[in-house]
Amino acid sequence: MTLHYSFELPTTKVEAAAEFVTAEAIAEIANAAESCGYGAVHVTDHPAPDAKWLDHGGHHALDPFVALSFAAARTSTIRLLTNIYVAAYRNPFLGAKLIQSLDMLSGRRLILGTGAGYLKPEYRSLGVDFETRGALLDEALDVLAKIYTGDDVAYDGSRFSARGVRFRPLPPGGSPPPVWIGGNSKIAVRRAVSRYEGWAPFNTVGYEAASRTAGIATVDELKSAIDWARAYGASIGRTQPLDICFSASVMLDGKSTDEQQAVLAALESAGVTWVIVSAVGDDRHEVIANLRDFADRFVTSAAR
Repeated sequence: MTLHYSFELPTTKVEAAAEFVTAEAIAEIANAAESCGYGAVHVTDHPAPDAKWLDHGGHHALDPFVALSFAAARTSTIRLLTNIYVAAYRNPFLGAKLIQSLDMLSGRRLILGTGAGYLKPEYRSLGVDFETRGALLDEALDVLAKIYTGDDVAYDGSRFSARGVRFRPLPPGGSPPPVWIGGNSKIAVRRAVSRYEGWAPFNTVGYEAASRTAGIATVDELKSAIDWARAYGASIGRTQPLDICFSASVMLDGKSTDEQQAVLAALESAGVTWVIVSAVGDDRHEVIANLRDFADRFVTSAAR
């Protein structure tokens, strides 16, 4: 097994918007990641972050589908990952239209990382019931699967009633993009393992309370969670592989190359297939230099 890497497009760095939050910045960084063999670039989703969260370690975010569209337009092979898209924030058909549009225009390079989310104030700002977020996520993914069959969709949802909705054009294949479910809870694991292609557990170092999910702060804790996911998969008869995507940046920061290699080897041994790599640097030049340095040391030729 070879680890694959997804590089963060640093569009959260709004304090240096001219360096990082421009069309040219997205294109240049995405191109560099593609040329260095990264498997994907990713962005997150926060349409209405509240001031208290922002003042205590939170961050801004561009719309993920707009940002990834700019990356898609200036690259040709690298995958486009939403890490993560909070499906419950949007009507399922509006969300499906965003997904279908980027999936189609990028040549089926989208990986849909999605989850229930954890920011109650953001839910409140968007007029969505926080307590039903899991059910709303399931509903959105159910609608997405029906849309991709190409059939006319009739669906009575929790907040809508649709009759004969038809999406065109659809990419060939009759299936949505790969779906990776984010979250550390047993509910998230069961959701991922029972129906979808991947699971994206979160590294909770530094925000255990705010994240409202089970803590995973060490490789041992991650391995235990993956072992539980595998056991659950076996209990329901799952036979297809399950991608595991994990953010290792906190575990890698400040370590020597040998120490970083040991961490990555431990993650791979635990069952991780994709590693999230965060952008490091005060300007675009420094971020790209660090991106290339990491790739030279760890992104193997097999992954390129």
